[in-house]
Amino acid sequence: MAFVHLDPIAPGQPPLRIEHTWIAPERRDAPLLVFLHEGLGSLSMWRDYPARLCEAAGCRGLAYSRPGYGRSTPRAPGTAWTPRFMHEQAQIVLPAFFEAVGLDADHDPPWLFGHSDGGSIALLHAAAYPARTAGLIVLAPHILVEDLSVASIARAREAYLHTELRGRLARHHDDPDSAFWGWNDVWLHPDFRAWSIEAELDAITCPVLAVQGLDDEYGTLEQVRGIARRVPRAELLELPACGHSPHRDQPDALTRAARAFLARHPRPAPH
Repeated sequence: MAFVHLDPIAPGQPPLRIEHTWIAPERRDAPLLVFLHEGLGSLSMWRDYPARLCEAAGCRGLAYSRPGYGRSTPRAPGTAWTPRFMHEQAQIVLPAFFEAVGLDADHDPPWLFGHSDGGSIALLHAAAYPARTAGLIVLAPHILVEDLSVASIARAREAYLHTELRGRLARHHDDPDSAFWGWNDVWLHPDFRAWSIEAELDAITCPVLAVQGLDDEYGTLEQVRGIARRVPRAELLELPACGHSPHRDQPDALTRAARAFLARHPRPAPH
């Protein structure tokens, strides 16, 4: 694990410290997968799945914790995320992070592997920077807010207040309150009910593998089927006996599908 520092993303905010790790950097000529975690995730909460996928697919990897998560800079006390927090992560923080770690996405576009909110961030980044994105693999992404999502996130709030959930998250976040309340408060804010990135999907030109578990408690199949209707190069993987985390519930099936998808879309020559 290592750290890089980013300039403040808004006036009056502190610089950001971002924890990250490289996977198999010696594979210099292999595709690069950048892993973007879920709304309560972090670098450590991926466990060993990024390394296993990179080994199976012969890729390099880069995983990091977004600001507010893991060992990265916590959310400042008294601040709240806005309904555009995923746009900010996709369009401001992620490009700055790439620059800080020395990744030239213009010359060597990475693949983005995003889960849940991380999947939405990956979609938004590909829409904003199509030439800098080789492709996407998105697990349980959100493209709009559904009643099912809101109900499950409300239950998560009760669990955080009344069960051992906070203690479990504290093993992965320096400030679990920063991670939990930043995510939970914005998703349950009335203004967030109108959030949608459906229109932005029209700008995505890269190949996309969109994965959804049939038993996902945070979203329906409309999330990935909506991607397929708007993104010409999208493929769907709908997994039975799978909830919100395909890399935990169906890791072997996901790895097979991701490896085959990457093989069908070989790395283009550097610009």
